[in-house]
Amino acid sequence: MGKPVIDKNRIPHSLPLREAVILLHGLARTPRSMRKLENALSQSGYIVLNQGYPSRHFPIPELAETYVGHAVSQCRDCSRIHFVTHSMGGILVRQYLHHHPLQNVGRVVMLAPPNQGSQVVDKLGWMPAFKYINGPAGQQLGTQAESIPNCLPGVSYETAIIAGNRSINFLLSTLLPGENDGKVTVASTKLSGMKEHMTLPVTHPLIMNHPKVINEVLNFLQYGRFHSVNAL
Repeated sequence: MGKPVIDKNRIPHSLPLREAVILLHGLARTPRSMRKLENALSQSGYIVLNQGYPSRHFPIPELAETYVGHAVSQCRDCSRIHFVTHSMGGILVRQYLHHHPLQNVGRVVMLAPPNQGSQVVDKLGWMPAFKYINGPAGQQLGTQAESIPNCLPGVSYETAIIAGNRSINFLLSTLLPGENDGKVTVASTKLSGMKEHMTLPVTHPLIMNHPKVINEVLNFLQYGRFHSVNAL
C-alpha cells in the first residue's frame, strides 16, 4: 500500500505547540464530507488535518496503521491530538489507539460510529454488490463477536458519541432494530468507557453537517462535556 496523498499546502512542515484535531470520514466517503466541520474547527483555533483514506480498498487494521498513523505523525509536536470521526472513522481511531497509545491524546468525538457493529452488514454483507461497494473494511463491521468493533476494548481516553435517529434510507432501516439513522442503531453506537452520549434527530450521511452537532463537537473538545444535558 502506498503512502497517503497529502496536500502539502494545507499542512505546515513543523506544527507549533497547539492543539490538533484529526478528522476521519466514514466508509465510502471522502474528506469533502467533513469540510464543514473542518472549517468550524479551524475558525476555533485548532490545527485541523482532514485525513482521507481509501476506505473501500483495504481492511480496517491496514487503514488505521497507515492513514491514522500518518495523520498522527504530522501532529507529534502538538500539545494535544484530538479526533473527530464519522461512522467507520471511529473504528479506525479505536483500532489505532489500541495498538499505539498516545501520551498526548486529547478528546475524541465519534459521530454515528458502529461501535458494536451494524445489522446491515450481518444481513447484506454476503451480497456481491455490498462487497463491491463497501470493500473488505465494510465486511468487518458486523455485530458478531469476532467483528473488528467487538474485538476492540472500551476506551480509556475521553470520548463522546453523537448518534442519529432519523433515516433517509427506509429500506435499510427495516433491517435495524430500534432507533437508528439508516445505517447504525442508537444502541450500537454506545461504547464502554464513553464519557458522553447524545441522540439527535439527524441522519447517518449528513450528521456531520448539522449545526447542533458541530456546536456539541466544539463544546466537548473545549470543555470535555456536551452543552445539552443528555443521559448515558
